[in-house]
Amino acid sequence: MLLIADSGSTKTHWCIVNNGEIYKQIFTKGINPFYQSESEIRSEIESFLLPELKNEFISHICFYGAGCSFANKKAMVSNALGHFFNHIPIEVDSDLLAAARSLFGNSQGIACILGTGSNSCYYDGSQIVENISPLGFILGDEGSGAVLGKVLVADCLKNQLSNNLRDKFLKQYDLTPSTILEHVYKKTFPNRFLAQFTPFLSENIQDPAIFNIVYTGFCDFFRRNVMQYEMEGAKVRFIGSVGYYLKDILLKAAADCGVYVDVVEQSPMAGLIKFHSNN
Repeated sequence: MLLIADSGSTKTHWCIVNNGEIYKQIFTKGINPFYQSESEIRSEIESFLLPELKNEFISHICFYGAGCSFANKKAMVSNALGHFFNHIPIEVDSDLLAAARSLFGNSQGIACILGTGSNSCYYDGSQIVENISPLGFILGDEGSGAVLGKVLVADCLKNQLSNNLRDKFLKQYDLTPSTILEHVYKKTFPNRFLAQFTPFLSENIQDPAIFNIVYTGFCDFFRRNVMQYEMEGAKVRFIGSVGYYLKDILLKAAADCGVYVDVVEQSPMAGLIKFHSNN
């Protein structure tokens, strides 16, 4: 049986596939070699994945993950998995390739991710041939949950929100200015912390300040990423919970930027199962 993993910074979706059909699904915390050591990744696999596998016979692993664009980072994840699955083929690739394969299969187009982080590429139906570096949530990741959350928090602390909305936000997440700063500057995975506020944006999207945060973030994503590719005749498609749950604003921002988006999916897993079954 084939084990496919789709891992972002927040969660990892593991799917055991048998003859093109889902046999079992497992969800664990996100695995990202930019934020975790090989031993930490190994511990995550041992503690949360292995107990769920039990007696299933895994013959092949395809792991797609955030932070897995560079050879040394791929090796970290491969070595961590290989510690437990040392006699089977293990393929480790980026979450961006997962998005491209899921959205386009063996066709070409511009594949985009809007989740905890954001990314994009031009995919030729076989491989990624062009990629505008996302740069992470400090320098880039426009439109991502982490960046939208960062702007929301900053606007809250700099009195850019109404008093009612500010108080609602702090109360809903049991936050104070000091706890926010501690999470962002002192604790691990600040991107996860910031991305968790995406539901608040969705719930309060009618507020002009909230709408502006999301709309501006999505326009930035198109202008600083998508529109740098050769656009003529190219299909533009999205994967990720942020784009999926804020789809109406994403499509408005796309139209206002002159970009036509025809597909927005929450998860790449169904497309990946189809891709690997056909290939």
